Amino acid sequence: MAPSIASAKLTLSYPLYAADFDPNNSNFLVVGGGGGEGRNGIGNKITLVDTSRKHEISEVADVDLSRNEDSVTSLAISQSSDTSAIVFAGINSSGTEQQAGRNEHLRSFRLGYPLRRESNTDGKEDRKVELPTTKVDTISLGKVSLFKVSTESKKETYQRVLRLSPVNKDTGSRLGVIATGLAAVGEVVIFDASRDIPTQKDVRQRVQLGKAEEAADVDVIESKEGAYLVAYCTDYEVYVCKLRSASHNNDSEPQFIHGISHPDVFSSGKKRPTFRSLRFLTPSLLLLLQNQPNRSGAELLLLEVPDNAGLGTVVLRKILHRSIKSGSALATALLPASNSRQDVQHVIAIAGQDISISVLTLYHSPTQKASSSLRFNTYTTLYNVHPLQMTALTFSTFMLPTKNSYSIPYYLKLASTSMSSTVIVHTFPLSPHPQTSRQQGLPARFVIQQPVYGDMAQMSLSVIVSIVVVALGAFLLQAWTEIRGGTPEYLGAKGWLSQRLQDYVALPYMFEDVHVEMPVLPSEMPKLEEVRSRIPSREDVKDIIMEDASAIVDKAESLKDTVAKTLSLRSLLSLRHKYSSQDYATKSDDGDEDEHDDEDYDQDSEESRDTSPFDLPSKAILVRDSGSSLSTELRNDRSAVGELGKPWEELTKDQKELWKTRLIEAGQWTAEEGETVLKGVFFGQIGGLVGGLVGGMMGGS
Repeated sequence: MAPSIASAKLTLSYPLYAADFDPNNSNFLVVGGGGGEGRNGIGNKITLVDTSRKHEISEVADVDLSRNEDSVTSLAISQSSDTSAIVFAGINSSGTEQQAGRNEHLRSFRLGYPLRRESNTDGKEDRKVELPTTKVDTISLGKVSLFKVSTESKKETYQRVLRLSPVNKDTGSRLGVIATGLAAVGEVVIFDASRDIPTQKDVRQRVQLGKAEEAADVDVIESKEGAYLVAYCTDYEVYVCKLRSASHNNDSEPQFIHGISHPDVFSSGKKRPTFRSLRFLTPSLLLLLQNQPNRSGAELLLLEVPDNAGLGTVVLRKILHRSIKSGSALATALLPASNSRQDVQHVIAIAGQDISISVLTLYHSPTQKASSSLRFNTYTTLYNVHPLQMTALTFSTFMLPTKNSYSIPYYLKLASTSMSSTVIVHTFPLSPHPQTSRQQGLPARFVIQQPVYGDMAQMSLSVIVSIVVVALGAFLLQAWTEIRGGTPEYLGAKGWLSQRLQDYVALPYMFEDVHVEMPVLPSEMPKLEEVRSRIPSREDVKDIIMEDASAIVDKAESLKDTVAKTLSLRSLLSLRHKYSSQDYATKSDDGDEDEHDDEDYDQDSEESRDTSPFDLPSKAILVRDSGSSLSTELRNDRSAVGELGKPWEELTKDQKELWKTRLIEAGQWTAEEGETVLKGVFFGQIGGLVGGLVGGMMGGS
């Protein structure tokens, strides 16, 4: 999480388009802009701003420019001392002079500084100090045209971009780069910026762009002692120019190192992303700000610049926050180390169209390959910075202190300007790294954010956090199961609760009286002969199967008799008729009787009868009358039934009439069914009458 960031705001009388910190003194900031040519009531100015206080910035001096000329579109501080600074600015001449072929677009000014006062960097409460705002001397040093004269009838070319190389304190030499805007044929001019006012003799290289092609941004860095690298980007391509020194002309062609390819002909979208800005981090690393088509997002690309001819390699990408539909400005700052082999930290700021500023850090180890040591880390995001769209971002230059003094805090400043005439300076606190150097008194470097190390350290941290989370989850689960009685009490979690909560949620251990005996495994495996002796033989298996089958059959017979005894006479007659018909049909389907011998036919008939339910054709149905109800029984032995009753065929006519009347009353038979269905059914005494009649008839005879 980012610490508290101090900010200060100043509102001027004109819209601002450019800004730059003094590279040797971060307490001074120069901004410029204006209303342009014409009598619109808004002047064109360059303002010197005092930024020494964290919570308040103030206007020190103004350079009033002609209202008959254009506003300030770009500026940079080329030289500075304790008393003054020389400022280069891009200001177009009047429209009349431009049509006459004279456009002195590069201007030089000397701005005097107020009396030097003690830098208020100790972080203490700022003391109110009155500074002069109009008494400071400002001098115009001159103006020059470095672009080629336009041959177009309508001349609208202006100095869109101005960049200077970092200050070389040993030689004092600097290289400057400017680029055109709204030109029929774009142009990039590289010149020696060591003089107070450059001339045509100081131009080191001109780069002609294609028709209606413009440089979206440029940057320059010193690569080796006296040698420079200049990079510029168009909407879709990135080029690099290599110069031996700031004092020698360069005739070599720019080297193409990266580009955005055309979309596939079959793809739905035909638009390509565009480059908005670029900055050198090191001579071998170039940072690109790329906007997606249709304002659908922005992305940072880190490009490794090739040493020789060839294409660059994108070694790192960072998709910016989804609220940033497109980026409008890019700024970088280097937090250096005490020697060239120590790790360094780059601070990156991106202004979005949503009026936010995203601040990232990039930790770079010069001793490792770029692909393995680089990682973007988000430091903070500043929202709603200005009322209107931002126009410029610039960082102050941080220089390592000459002494290891930790009693004074150090800061890095970020200035932003807007079309709403506001300039805001954010002050980021810096901390020594490593932090142990404060106690040990060792040389330290300063960082805005403590570095996040590589993949191995990140993975180790993730593993440790995962272990802690899992252990905490297991602990809480164990405590909850103890409280609810699911496990024995190992933690004593119930004692953590108040008596009221225990009565509400706690339960006793529910498995206290349950003992599960686990099988004991043998200490050694049995021998093969013992295993074979335990395997039952085929005869043993057969006997077991037969015993089980016999038990099943007996059970089925018992169940069959029980069910049969509970059936009514009507049900038994219906079943007997059904299965008697099936037997007949089976015999008829077998064909002529001479096709089977009698033995086979009897065997088939027997098997067919065995498969009939209850084997009704071979059993006897006995009906009895108890006086109040009829009972029906199914007997296996027909001969034994003869002692209890007589078949229907042997009953007398009177007996049959009595039984028919009784069966009709009981609902077991109707006259429409006929007497044929009653044949073979045994009938007992009916209310004692049948037996008496039979006995009387036998006595009379």
